[in-house]
Amino acid sequence: MSARAIRSALVAAASARLSYSALRSRPPGGPQTWNRTNHRGEPVTLLAGPAAAIGGIAGALAGPGTARERAAMAVAGAGAGACGIYDDLSGNEANRGLRGHLGALLKGELTTGSVKLAGIGATGLAAALVAGSDAQSGPGAVADTIINAGLIAGGANLLNLFDLRPGRAIKVAAIAAALVTPAGGGGASAAPAAAAAALLPEDLGERAMLGDGGANALGAMLATAAATSLSRPARIAALGVVAGLTVASEYVSFTKVIERTGPLRTLDMLGRRPAAAPDATPGGEPAGASTAGSGQAHDHPVLDSAEAR
Repeated sequence: MSARAIRSALVAAASARLSYSALRSRPPGGPQTWNRTNHRGEPVTLLAGPAAAIGGIAGALAGPGTARERAAMAVAGAGAGACGIYDDLSGNEANRGLRGHLGALLKGELTTGSVKLAGIGATGLAAALVAGSDAQSGPGAVADTIINAGLIAGGANLLNLFDLRPGRAIKVAAIAAALVTPAGGGGASAAPAAAAAALLPEDLGERAMLGDGGANALGAMLATAAATSLSRPARIAALGVVAGLTVASEYVSFTKVIERTGPLRTLDMLGRRPAAAPDATPGGEPAGASTAGSGQAHDHPVLDSAEAR
């Protein structure tokens, strides 16, 4: 990793921690605006999300790459983060999953998830246009823009699918960054990865969660790092993986797959509190369980997966 990438990571981590402390001391709209209930029925805050986005953007602006590439990272993080925060604070669980939101749209109902979907799509296109293409004009430039826009929007979407248990999305972000950098990422992925890692203790400790705001922002920035550094065949392959996993999430529970796969379960539980005891209450629910959902935050809306948090 280059010296500039290391500096980018340090700036991102420090900015994320400072932002989180500042937001916790004076949360916009008051603490209750950001409070949610996790899969144990315990309170957590969504303030790690905007803190991660701020840290990632700050680190990206100080990171390696051309001015256009750094600007594209910032556009991706800010746009996707804003869309995610909007859904965090305004959304509901009336419609789950991509099919649920699109189905509601076909019936004339505009959900917050649909607004977020459109916003993240626009963000992906804007970031791709800012980043530019190796092919300055012609069909090659158009193809690069389409591939990159899809990859950035899809990456924002995909990381959010994993924000279902403490620390999971951050671990996935770290793995993605580790894959992008040796494949030609040049250290651009260091900023979002470091911002996420700086907030890992809060997430694993079940005091905070990334929410849509943090997961969307970090996913978009990691995908932008890939979009601005990988070859076209590699980007097409990455887009295929992102699209495949997104479609699969509509039919398969990632949590169940992880829990049934030994190595994945071990990684997923690393640093986490043990699972809650299965003692049942008189009403039949496990003690401490949320009646509104079994995921990370039961009233935290899910755009991209029908799986409950």
